[in-house]
Amino acid sequence: MTETKKAASNLEEEGEIAADYLEGLLDIADLDGDIDMDVENDRAAVSIAGGNLSVLVGQEGEVLDALQELTRLAVHAVTGERSRLMLDVDGFRAKRRSELVLAAGQAAEQVKASGVAFSMEPMNPFERKVIHDAIATSGLTSESEGEEPNRRVVILPA
Repeated sequence: MTETKKAASNLEEEGEIAADYLEGLLDIADLDGDIDMDVENDRAAVSIAGGNLSVLVGQEGEVLDALQELTRLAVHAVTGERSRLMLDVDGFRAKRRSELVLAAGQAAEQVKASGVAFSMEPMNPFERKVIHDAIATSGLTSESEGEEPNRRVVILPA
């Protein structure tokens, strides 16, 4: 078995473990939702859609972040390996990713025009990764600074 196939099957296993765990949580909470699994960017991706799931997202996604961490721990308990699984509920992360890419593009243009570094608002690790990736495609560089929960991305001029 090649490394790629092996890695993909491990990620699929992570997704299945996560889906089983989340299905149990949905049952306990008496929530309806359809669970979808995929492999994206070398990590398992699980999404839950349907019903009234806003309670699983919370304000600004903090419940979703906690649920993702619990799901990663459930996967770790079965596999013994650290999981980088990404969880999305009702498209919250997908929508947030689009907003962040737009904001990163606008900030990059501002930095290019002014030649002055720009500091973004504090963000969680998922959001910072999206910003770093978007800035890299714009031809600029970025770095994270500060301590959680006030860690932020700073976009540097070329």
